[in-house]
Amino acid sequence: MAAITMKNIVKKYGDGFPAVNDVSIDVADGEFMILVGPSGCGKSTLLRMIVGLEDITSGDMMIGDRRVNDLAPRERNLAMVFQNYALYPHLTVFENIAFPLRLAKMPDEEVDRLVRDAAETLELTEHLDRKPGNLSGGQRQRVAMGRAIVRKADAFLFDEPLSNLDAKLRGQMRTEIARLQRQLGITTVYVTHDQTEAMTLGDRVAVLKRGLLQQLATPRELYENPGNLFVAGFIGSPPMNFLPATVEGTSVQLPFGSVEIPADKAERAAGRGLLIAGIRPEHFEDASLADEKKAGSTFTAEVDTVEWLGNETYAYIPFEAPPEVTRELAQLEKDLDSEALRTQLIVSLDGASRIQEGQEAEIWVDGRRIHLFDPETGENLTVDRERAGRIAASEVSAH
Repeated sequence: MAAITMKNIVKKYGDGFPAVNDVSIDVADGEFMILVGPSGCGKSTLLRMIVGLEDITSGDMMIGDRRVNDLAPRERNLAMVFQNYALYPHLTVFENIAFPLRLAKMPDEEVDRLVRDAAETLELTEHLDRKPGNLSGGQRQRVAMGRAIVRKADAFLFDEPLSNLDAKLRGQMRTEIARLQRQLGITTVYVTHDQTEAMTLGDRVAVLKRGLLQQLATPRELYENPGNLFVAGFIGSPPMNFLPATVEGTSVQLPFGSVEIPADKAERAAGRGLLIAGIRPEHFEDASLADEKKAGSTFTAEVDTVEWLGNETYAYIPFEAPPEVTRELAQLEKDLDSEALRTQLIVSLDGASRIQEGQEAEIWVDGRRIHLFDPETGENLTVDRERAGRIAASEVSAH
């Protein structure tokens, strides 16, 4: 096993466009690192540069203490698991897993031992004589992983391995991959555009946008302390709410009224004029159910739509936003490759809430959890840098 270190990695194609632009990421030995971002952000290109399927324009790719820029893929001792599994349909599960060992001319008894060990770890023992065509998607995925395990590779590389599976199976395979990785303790780099996968699997997550690293942090740090608007909008489902805001003293003026925020946050955003406030849906509550001892503010607004899901309720509250905020949100929506970020507030309420559509409702909000962003640069002015991992320096000018 080995650490993987990417130092100032750049990938430019013939037209000079940098698909990956000066990215530095250190993956510790045994760490599960996720590369995440919308399509076209450079995450798969980066993975292909690690494995050697893509040339590196500049920068250093280190595996352990070896610089591997000029080594062929087979000399890097890495195992790649692709989206389409890349299994041989005419070979049994046993022979599919054994394939790299046969290529290495390993003795039969050694092949048999390694394949059966891997099959046991992956719960494939009873399927060893079957062909891939007779297996479920999840089982095929495990066969592909088995082939990676027997190679005794220094690291596993996954390229969107679950995107072909249905939602239920994806959830199961996520748990399985996480369990396996912990059990094997093998350095893993995993590419996905699915932020749920990123949040549930990774020790740390690198968020990329248009070839630039935005933030490298643990899932919790990204969720609670996004370094900029892009990361804030990308991580979390339903997404963070973005509202026009101005700060006066320790109050933030929002479309619905004013909310008290901590003095240190107010200070960092003072005198900045029009800002964008970011508040996650779960930091609201039906005021009639909110605990009075909790710090926070309440406001009244007309609820447009209500979705009751049993354990929780989502209420949608439309608002007006000035053109500069609308413009910024339209750009963010394009960057995130997502559906329209409508000028509406999504609030998550307790399932016991009786708030109904068309009603003027009193809503509680936790002012301590509000983030304030600069609309020009997208920078989070109120980020707690101690708990935000690494925020890439390029983010301020990434707009």
